[in-house]
Amino acid sequence: MAGIQKADNMGILNKLKGEFIDIVEWIDDGQNLMAYRFERHNNEIKNNAQLTVRESQMAVFVNEGQLADVFGPGMYTLNTQNLPILSTLKGWKYGFNSPFKAEVYFVSTKQFTDLKWGTPNPVMLRDPEFGPIRLRAFGNYSIQVTDAGKFVIGIVGTDGEFSSDKISEQLKSIAITRFSDAIGECKIPVLDMAANYNEVSAFCHEKIAPDYAEYGIKLTKFLVNNISLPENVEEALDKRSSMGIIGDMGKFMQYQSAQAMTDAANNPNGGGAAAGMGMGMGFGMAQQMVNSMQQAQQPQQPAAGAAAPPPLPNALMFHVAVNGQQAGPYDLNTLAQMAAQGQLTRDTLVWRQGMANWAAAGSMPELGNLFAATPPPVPPAI
Repeated sequence: MAGIQKADNMGILNKLKGEFIDIVEWIDDGQNLMAYRFERHNNEIKNNAQLTVRESQMAVFVNEGQLADVFGPGMYTLNTQNLPILSTLKGWKYGFNSPFKAEVYFVSTKQFTDLKWGTPNPVMLRDPEFGPIRLRAFGNYSIQVTDAGKFVIGIVGTDGEFSSDKISEQLKSIAITRFSDAIGECKIPVLDMAANYNEVSAFCHEKIAPDYAEYGIKLTKFLVNNISLPENVEEALDKRSSMGIIGDMGKFMQYQSAQAMTDAANNPNGGGAAAGMGMGMGFGMAQQMVNSMQQAQQPQQPAAGAAAPPPLPNALMFHVAVNGQQAGPYDLNTLAQMAAQGQLTRDTLVWRQGMANWAAAGSMPELGNLFAATPPPVPPAI
């Protein structure tokens, strides 16, 4: 009988301890949890329970969906003095009896860093240089909960565990919308954006921060890591850059033609006739392209009835005999290139309109200047 009585006394003691002693706390496991709901059966919390709020945490009490008391880091004994708002909502004028019901949410106030954002579709904007254009962008951002009450009511709701992944989609949508507005307002040309990522990031941060603050979240950092154009636009820009590097297209085509002549002359499989024909075709195509560009650059013809200047005199054009084949006709600029490449010498036969027969290039007064700087052959060694 004594053993039974002792066991009953222990059961009563344990019941009393369970009735009046309780610990409310959250030990963060290091995951990306931004909020955690303290679990108790029927949300019952005992009178004089001990509330422990660690550094980088806040505890939020919610009564039937309505925000009540908020606690910062520290240790608290839960009673009517520490729960003034909840006491008012519950109608505890003269204290409360254990247990009472309330939802307790722990909110992490540490910074959540390296969250990603990016435009799922190209953003349309009007560039001062290219006009309407599309671009993509991506980067990262960091956030921190500064108002736990707003965060719980506006974002968490009734979610038992709320991670940064769950809010990232909503925050990214806000970031992308504000980024699209900011990138159009900052008026920075597309080609200058790579050199102004810091300025673009700061401008976007200023636009996005007020929206996050409505949810009790502080945007601590917003970075633009890359802004890119569609692939076909980037290819067009590459071609445009190449043209700018080339400069004078006429001289470039003449150089390309001279190179083609050299390659044809050094090709043993093509034979003399093939080399001559290839060289002639190359120079002919080059000359046509140069003439076309020169004509495009000439001023437009005057309107009907206006006084027109007399036509320019015909440029001298010579045919050249290359490996027994006729090539040309070429103007003096092209012949100068041939002479510089060694493809045209004083002994090379040439002909132009008005001549009865072919003659050596060195005997033509018009071509004498082409060979003025050509040294004589080196005498044989004695």
